[in-house]
Amino acid sequence: MNKDSAIGVFDSGIGGLTVLQKIIELLPKENTIYLGDTARAPYGTKSVETVLRYSFENSEFLVEKGVKLLVVACNTSTAIALDRLRSSLEVPVIGVIEPGATKALDVTKNKKIGVIGTEATIQSGAYTKALRAKDLKVEVYSRACPLFVPLVEEGWTDNAVVEMTVKVYLGSLKQSGIDTLILGCTHYPLLKKAVRKFLGHTVCLVDSAEEIAKEVGSVLKKDSLARKNGGGSHSFFVTDAPDRFVKVGQRFLGEKVESAVRIER
Repeated sequence: MNKDSAIGVFDSGIGGLTVLQKIIELLPKENTIYLGDTARAPYGTKSVETVLRYSFENSEFLVEKGVKLLVVACNTSTAIALDRLRSSLEVPVIGVIEPGATKALDVTKNKKIGVIGTEATIQSGAYTKALRAKDLKVEVYSRACPLFVPLVEEGWTDNAVVEMTVKVYLGSLKQSGIDTLILGCTHYPLLKKAVRKFLGHTVCLVDSAEEIAKEVGSVLKKDSLARKNGGGSHSFFVTDAPDRFVKVGQRFLGEKVESAVRIER
């Protein structure tokens, strides 16, 4: 493992590109390898055993590519598999939950924090645990929003169907008086416009992508693994429909997504 080795990022689909985008912005010299498990998305409705298996398969693929650090850009995988991945792998592993929880506690004024995520993420209680570990007085209001991921994967982020779905899912959170909402799935930042329109501008939306990128930078620096020269190169792998991934990926990252290689699962 050396400084020129890539940062590995995996997600159940395209949502992790929101994390990758921030990593590339903050650390432009770093090489990256992204794996989107598009054939098996979404993870949020799967069993714990299945999510564990998928998470280890994705991690092993990236480790075999020689990555120097692994980012689990999927909230469901982070909630269920992070501790086991950390104890099993020899590279540093960063998840998405801790940075998001820390940011939410920094910005909340009334200590009423909402969390939205997949069914598996919400059922795991991982965000509540992370928030209460830092502040016992915080009130946490959680809501599973299983239809959000398929809407985003379909490219539906701002239409009447999205607005209606947001209203159904977030109605009770709006009544609860939260001043901060954690977007507890990497797909959800693409729905920010619709969520903000419904909740209003008094609720701060926490997208953990920026915080994750900062943590990646600090871990690389601490372990003396930061790349010093040149611009980074970026490789993309998917388990289904590379053409669709490239099309959607270019919305996030522009010309950096020229192609994606399909791997068999």
